[in-house]
Amino acid sequence: MCKDQITILLVDDDIEDQTLLSEAIHKIAPAICIKLFNNGSEVLHYLSSREDDTPCLIVLDYNMPGINGLQVLERIGEIHRLISIPKIVWSTSNSHHFRTQCLNAGAFRYIVKPQNLHDLNQIAADIIDTCERAA
Repeated sequence: MCKDQITILLVDDDIEDQTLLSEAIHKIAPAICIKLFNNGSEVLHYLSSREDDTPCLIVLDYNMPGINGLQVLERIGEIHRLISIPKIVWSTSNSHHFRTQCLNAGAFRYIVKPQNLHDLNQIAADIIDTCERAA
């Protein structure tokens, strides 16, 4: 399905947020493969079972039930082959504390989820740019 394509992992328990960001990314870069996960446990299982499949970028929602975005970051930090992959946390929270925790745990960026389409499109463009620089 995503063989030989640039791949982004998007982890968010809000299906609407998954859809909005995926569509914004595909509008700019239709060839990018986006693999969707609904929670931290799903993406951690995927990453541990697919050692040959390395994404160019991982986007994590901070507030998820079970294993949240910060906890995913901490666990990814223990997997040597994933340390250099850029990780972006996006959240509805603008908490300085959450931002600091995530950046200290290995996030490349912490982004507050946008309130309008223009900002969403800018975030999508920044995500694509980060992914292309990492590839």
